Amino acid sequence: MARKGEMFAGLTVALVTPFREGNVDEAALRKLVDLHVDAGTECVSPCGTTGESPTLTHQENERVIAIVCEQAAGRLKVMAGTGSNSTAEAIRLTTRAQKDGADGALLVAPYYNKPMQQGFYEHYRAIAEAVGLPLVVYNIPGRTAMNIEPETICRLGEIPNIVAVKESTGSMDQASQILGGSDLTVLSGDDSLTLPLLALGGSGVVSVVGNIIPQDVRSLISAWNEGQVAEAQRWHHKLFPLCRDMLGLATNPIPVKSAMQLLGRDSGDVRLPLTRLAPAQEQSLANTLEAYGLRSG
Repeated sequence: MARKGEMFAGLTVALVTPFREGNVDEAALRKLVDLHVDAGTECVSPCGTTGESPTLTHQENERVIAIVCEQAAGRLKVMAGTGSNSTAEAIRLTTRAQKDGADGALLVAPYYNKPMQQGFYEHYRAIAEAVGLPLVVYNIPGRTAMNIEPETICRLGEIPNIVAVKESTGSMDQASQILGGSDLTVLSGDDSLTLPLLALGGSGVVSVVGNIIPQDVRSLISAWNEGQVAEAQRWHHKLFPLCRDMLGLATNPIPVKSAMQLLGRDSGDVRLPLTRLAPAQEQSLANTLEAYGLRSG
């Protein structure tokens, strides 16, 4: 089956937001985009969970997306994080991202409000009708308190410019229902589930660990796409301990920012209410990085 959002197949990196002295470090952000261009990353997604969007002001959110689009300059795609629990605000942010040159928008399920399934449908339909960008539904009930049920997601897939879903429920059953009941592109929202989701018919991942080792995540996806199952499994098992630490040691993006600091790619601290890893956690992460073959410095 041809899927609607294959433009976002492969590796999308859920980009961290660099901070310096409490402000967005614009120079560091531009360097991150260039790094991913050089690494062959197909797409970056600024201002998502990993980008600490809940602590960005609306002005910062707009500025980060604008910088990433400008620096990308067509060399890779930009899936801008423009979600909100206010439908009107999500429309405003998505409209602005389209003007700034984003290739698509990643829209997290409305959080805190706990809408009914019809509310989810009307929320995304309103955004799709207001903005012409390809839209990616971001379903992460562990953070939003409500699951967008697969029936609702399949129904949303009937809207022309809703093209994909970032599947962060951890449920292969839910992913199977979406893949079997729609022509939406399904992207893994969990690095450790990338290979299982590809095996079901998924098309890629919106990756946290890709901030550190984008080439290796691409190698896993490429191996699978080329029918090299054993090679894809090898990459999965190599990546797994690092993927586990990115979500298991502490709340994302605390571990990935700590890893970047340990590897000499400092992107600044996380913003409150997130805090740094405890010394024992940081040592555990350093051990994982070294076991992987990455050296701190």
